[in-house]
Amino acid sequence: MILLAVVVCGLIFELVRRKRLMERYAILWLIAGVTVLVLALWKGLATKLSHAVGIYYPPSFLFAVAFVFVLAMLIHFSTTISRLSDQNKILAQRVALLEHEQQLAAPGADEDEPSGQPAGDELSRTS
Repeated sequence: MILLAVVVCGLIFELVRRKRLMERYAILWLIAGVTVLVLALWKGLATKLSHAVGIYYPPSFLFAVAFVFVLAMLIHFSTTISRLSDQNKILAQRVALLEHEQQLAAPGADEDEPSGQPAGDELSRTS
């Protein structure tokens, strides 16, 4: 467990360094890794806490704590994905309305031009 916690913390630092993980999410992962590391190193604490919650095998308690952190992260990410999905839908609707308003504002537009291509774009026709 000690090795796993150290590897997770190192991986998180590397992902943040390479800008592959945002700092606000890295903090959550680092808290989880450090908690598991502290519980793995301080056996007396893990034993006391595990007995307090009714788990009489301390390594199982470490896995239970890790599971709770992962479950919390999954719930957090699910709510974030749901919020972003709603924002994406609203944004797509606003873009469609703007495109529709633009088409209504330009009644003399050439009907042969595909949508999204500006009329009279000579460079794209010659190449």
